[in-house]
Amino acid sequence: MISLNTMEKKHLRAKGNFFESIAVQYLQEKNFEILYRNFYIQHGEADIIAKENSTLVFVEVKARTNNKFGAPEESITLKKQNSLRRVADIFILQHPELQFTECRFDVIAIDYQNHKTTIRHFIDAF
Repeated sequence: MISLNTMEKKHLRAKGNFFESIAVQYLQEKNFEILYRNFYIQHGEADIIAKENSTLVFVEVKARTNNKFGAPEESITLKKQNSLRRVADIFILQHPELQFTECRFDVIAIDYQNHKTTIRHFIDAF
């Protein structure tokens, strides 16, 4: 098994924060209210939790800097989807005022090549 050293982990987290910031800006421009970034539980994380009108939206952000491994959205496995569903359940349990709020799961896919950003927003992706 390959292990990442501390420096590699910091680099990956910085890249993740960079792309999540792009996604947050995009969502804010679309009038989403950002509630949380990087909401963690023991076995998962939601990159962004937002509200669009009265709908609670759990957003997974995936980015690629090249096509070598396919499109970013192709990397969201059933395991990741189920993990995000668990995170959403815990989040709602921790926020009972949101218990009867309509929810959905969106994906923001970012291609970042040659300093050019392409964003695809998959609404109600799974």
